Amino acid sequence: MTRRIPFYLLILLLLVVGIGLSIYRHDVYSVPWTPEETREQWVVEARIKFIAQGDPVNVVMQAPDTQAGFTLIDESTASQGYGFAMVEEDGERSAQWSIRSASEEQLIYYKARFLVDPQAAINTLPPDAPLQPVVFEPQRQTAALALLEEAHRRSADTVTLARALVMQFNDQSNQNAALLLNSIRREQALVALLAMQGVTARVVPVLALKDGRRRQSMTPMVELWSEQTGRWLLFDPVTGKAGQNNRLLVWGKSYQALLDVVGGRHSDISFSMLEQDIPASQATWEKVQAEDLLNFSIHSLPVEEQAMFKTIMLIPVGALIVVFLRIIVGIKTSGTFMPVLIAVAFVQTQLLTGIVGFLVIVGTGLLIRSYLSHLNLLLVARISAVIIAVILMISVLAVIAYRVGLVEGLSITFFPMIILSWTIERMSVLWEEEGPKEVLVQGGGSLLTAVLVYLAMTHELVSHLTFNFVGLQLVILAIILLLGNYTGYRLTELRRFRPLAEVR
Repeated sequence: MTRRIPFYLLILLLLVVGIGLSIYRHDVYSVPWTPEETREQWVVEARIKFIAQGDPVNVVMQAPDTQAGFTLIDESTASQGYGFAMVEEDGERSAQWSIRSASEEQLIYYKARFLVDPQAAINTLPPDAPLQPVVFEPQRQTAALALLEEAHRRSADTVTLARALVMQFNDQSNQNAALLLNSIRREQALVALLAMQGVTARVVPVLALKDGRRRQSMTPMVELWSEQTGRWLLFDPVTGKAGQNNRLLVWGKSYQALLDVVGGRHSDISFSMLEQDIPASQATWEKVQAEDLLNFSIHSLPVEEQAMFKTIMLIPVGALIVVFLRIIVGIKTSGTFMPVLIAVAFVQTQLLTGIVGFLVIVGTGLLIRSYLSHLNLLLVARISAVIIAVILMISVLAVIAYRVGLVEGLSITFFPMIILSWTIERMSVLWEEEGPKEVLVQGGGSLLTAVLVYLAMTHELVSHLTFNFVGLQLVILAIILLLGNYTGYRLTELRRFRPLAEVR
């Protein structure tokens, strides 16, 4: 028993690592457990309109980025004759358009796609320097200090301090708030009062997401810098609600600098938006491409290679089924993992076409092999002759299927010819040594196993899990190792002991 401890520790390690990697993929990268799940995304389009004056034009618009709750998937622009560049400086992104000369009305479009993503990877930059406290004229300064004193008394931290100030702003009977708000917007007043308390805050443009809305404008909100969390916290200066919302998209770092047009007049910017549901698999792939995540993941490969690995990742599932049927159930097969390869061929040919093709090719091959056995050829020559015969049979079947209009029959060419040749050779030897009954038992067992493996491989959930959660391969390996340690009776052997049970 002591000698088996390292073995069981290895099994435990494989299970823990495999399950842990799968849970990590689900929690961190939002990879769904089932293929039916969908992910929400928003398509937002900015429309910039202005009147050019015949001079050089330079348009600068703050551009959004990946943020808490949203991952920026891609962005594009449409502007006739304009040069375009995305510029990032000190963590602030901006879209810049320029042209040597323009006149009359100009339209520029900018479109971005955002994936609603609670695990969005954000890179938060702290404020460069604390804001300098605003000094109002004496009367308003007195009102501001009174508001701060009352809010400080009713608060415990930065958020509650801001909320207490908003409550006073909303109190129509508060004369100090009314005096202050007569000369300054409430979001600016909130930032100024917080700066007087040493709290860094800024006014940011926020877009309220509503499906199918057109010509929407930005809403000014406040972001508070939290020293405890090391992040900016979105705060509504009207309602006093704090925290990110999957219906509020922060567009930039400064509400005042949202759009700057040089060489034009009467500039205006409006936004249209559309909500979409996309398959979870597509969302995962787009997130990998957008954030350059999982460089060692299958999802980072080109699409053609991903399609190949999607089939390869199913082979361990087939191996597990073969191990279970042979060790636990006791089904005999011709070859150890030949049924898995036949099942892979079934995936390409479809089940009914594959079974008919398999039976025809193997049956005809056995007749040819029976004739070759009378020629006393060497093994290498005999196998080579069988391979050529299999190729000819596949070619004939494909031509016949095409002539009679059975398009499905053309896929018979996906059968592994070498495996079929070895199967024919193996069954021929088995026929000579054990008789036709054993050939039927092993051949039927192989075909049954291949059908079961095919059903597992073509199951949508199995395909989804094996491709998206590579850690499950370690779990399958652990189960196969455990099955390989089984030394008890097989289910098909229990019938041998039935007479003993009847005697009792």
